[in-house]
Amino acid sequence: MTFSIIIPTYNEAEAIGQSVHKLLTYGGSSLLEVLVIDAGSPDGTADIARNAGATVRQAPKPGRASQMNFGATLAKGDILYFVHADVGINPDFIADIEHAVKAGYEAGCYRFRFDSDKIMLRFNSYGTRFPGLMSRGGDQTLFVTRSLFDRLGGFDEYYTIMEDFDIIIRIRQIARFYIIPKDVLVSARKYDTNSWLRVQLANLTAFSLFFMKVSPIRIARTYKVMLNYR
Repeated sequence: MTFSIIIPTYNEAEAIGQSVHKLLTYGGSSLLEVLVIDAGSPDGTADIARNAGATVRQAPKPGRASQMNFGATLAKGDILYFVHADVGINPDFIADIEHAVKAGYEAGCYRFRFDSDKIMLRFNSYGTRFPGLMSRGGDQTLFVTRSLFDRLGGFDEYYTIMEDFDIIIRIRQIARFYIIPKDVLVSARKYDTNSWLRVQLANLTAFSLFFMKVSPIRIARTYKVMLNYR
């Protein structure tokens, strides 16, 4: 069983070097490559990733879904592992995913915990051990067998936001999805500039609009306004 890791990036200079280093260190001989698909970052993300040992390619067009699909066209592994640049990787990811695939799961993710001791964030983290769709998302990373990814036709590039929820819905329609009972570490930086309640309301709104089939452009615009992004 061989692995290709795909990381879509834009302005991730602060995190990408350490992320690539850890993935290569933990991956061992089963890890064929770490593919960083950059969307033209002006902060030096691509050079840092390349110097850390990743294979770096410029995406034909920006957007996480299109970047990850492009990475998948280059990937050589049996297992595609999609990772965000700022997520703290579990050191056992190779063994954990191999175990899941051998048990008949063609896709899955980790639970997560925040890099914060705030009580309400512990509550959020606890929720990721349950199978509900609202508890999922790209921060938990996503593994998919090459075979299943091809059957799905990859990520739907219509979704410039919520692409992770869309593909998990489609995965669950045709395959078994596994939540690995271990954690990856997720940054709480969003909560440093917004209250816990504000972030929950923004997440719930985006999720509701997604199920109402509102356009991803409108969902993204609404989300950014609710979180006071500039």
